[in-house]
Amino acid sequence: MIAVDGSAIFGEVLLNHRVATQVATHVVPRHLSPITDTPIAAAAAHTQGFDFNSFVSNFALTWLPVCFFLLMCVVVWLLWKTVKLMPRVKPMEITPGSSSSVTWDDVAGLDEAKAELQEIVDFLRNPDHFEALGARVPKGILFHGPPGTGKTLAAKAVANESGARFYAQSASAFVEMFAGLGAARIRKLFEEARKNAPSIVFIDELDAVGQARSGSSFNREQDQTLNQLLVELDGFGPRDQVVVMGASNRLQDLDPALLRPGRFDRQIFIQPPDLKGRLAILAVHTRGKPLGDDVDLENVARQTAGLTGAELHNICNEAAIGAGRKNQTQLLMADFDDALERVVAGLQQKRVVTDKEKRILAYHEGGHALLSHLVGNEPQKATIIARGTALGYVLHLPEEERYLETKEELLDWMVMALGGRAAEEIVFGRVTNGAANDLEKVTQIARAMVFEWGMGESVTSRTLRADNYALSEETKRLRDTEQARLTDASYSEALRLLAKHRPALDRVAAALLEKETLSREELVELFVGTEPDSRSSESVGVVRALPADPTG
Repeated sequence: MIAVDGSAIFGEVLLNHRVATQVATHVVPRHLSPITDTPIAAAAAHTQGFDFNSFVSNFALTWLPVCFFLLMCVVVWLLWKTVKLMPRVKPMEITPGSSSSVTWDDVAGLDEAKAELQEIVDFLRNPDHFEALGARVPKGILFHGPPGTGKTLAAKAVANESGARFYAQSASAFVEMFAGLGAARIRKLFEEARKNAPSIVFIDELDAVGQARSGSSFNREQDQTLNQLLVELDGFGPRDQVVVMGASNRLQDLDPALLRPGRFDRQIFIQPPDLKGRLAILAVHTRGKPLGDDVDLENVARQTAGLTGAELHNICNEAAIGAGRKNQTQLLMADFDDALERVVAGLQQKRVVTDKEKRILAYHEGGHALLSHLVGNEPQKATIIARGTALGYVLHLPEEERYLETKEELLDWMVMALGGRAAEEIVFGRVTNGAANDLEKVTQIARAMVFEWGMGESVTSRTLRADNYALSEETKRLRDTEQARLTDASYSEALRLLAKHRPALDRVAAALLEKETLSREELVELFVGTEPDSRSSESVGVVRALPADPTG
């Protein structure tokens, strides 16, 4: 009988069980049981020894700081690229006596403005004399008026004559996408001006930053920039000797806080020059240019009524370019005439016009020229050569500088403007679309006469403005009726005058078809025997005699 050790057998069985268990955890079975050996169970058995929380903790401690550092590097790089894209705007600085400086001799046609600015020049030159009298320099001067009248030129001249440094900056440079950038530029500009006093700070196009604040949040950056400008204008001490000059074409849009005394103390209106001013401007811009003996600057000044100094400078430059193109050694009067037409009417167009259209244009422009003579406004030139958008035009020369116009003169202007269409209807029995610009001008004159100036037939003592929303519907209908009555009456008068003087119209049209361009002398010859029908311009300012008292 064999004796068996039970404990040894149990230990061997337990050892075999452990070995089998280890083998089962490391060997994937080839066949799975449909109940116990599923893929989920196998995966669970495979990941039984993986600690997910420990893995996440180790990854966060090791890699998250690195990822955050890389993200910050990308943000810094993007900000650096954005800063490089920002415009680096510096104010234009002009020191007295430099080649860019402007003297009083270079400023013409601004006699009234120069008299006002001379006080600023004297104060900056000799401040002790004015301070002894208790006076202080005006903090701000605002130039306003049409573009090209010489606002920037006057500011440069003041800086040069007074010996002060000149800092010029466009107001658009203070308005940026980034909040606070415009205000920072204003602070830097005024700090530089105070450091180099006496100085003049000139801000062009002030309405770009000085528009009236609306109170909404859409223009918060512009409002912040304007607030900084207001603070800087208030921050000058009595001895800073810094004068701020601004220029704007839209005075009505500026914030009232800018216009109050203590900021912009003076407002100087610069308007287009008169005949004397235009002659002086032409003399400045032709200085150093070789002029021919036939050049008459006074005649050029008469033909350029209403033009600004910048446009006169352009005419002189275009005349010099034209003379150089023709290989001339001097500027002739013909060069100034060509330059004037180029600036006023536009570039000459080489358009192919049929004989039918050319005949219509000849009668159209002939109607304008004849009616100009009949209403007492002698035409300077008539042509059917296209310039700019016009297929032809009639150039007028004003006899004198006028600022007031009577109702009769305005009606004559409307008759003259409708002469082209009236000639088409009389001669051809039908009208074309060539009178579009004429109709627009007539509508503007009639609208202003009724709406603004009280020159209607029935409403003569009040305005009927379009922005007056308190007007009744009946008044609005009356206003439109008055406007239509003026234009229709002018067209009927144009038809009557051209039908009465049809032979003269035929002569002018035939001459235009033959020569294409007629001068003043040629037109006068064609109008021989045709007396003017209206004398409204000659009767302006003539005192009317009182009728005799029958009881007297």
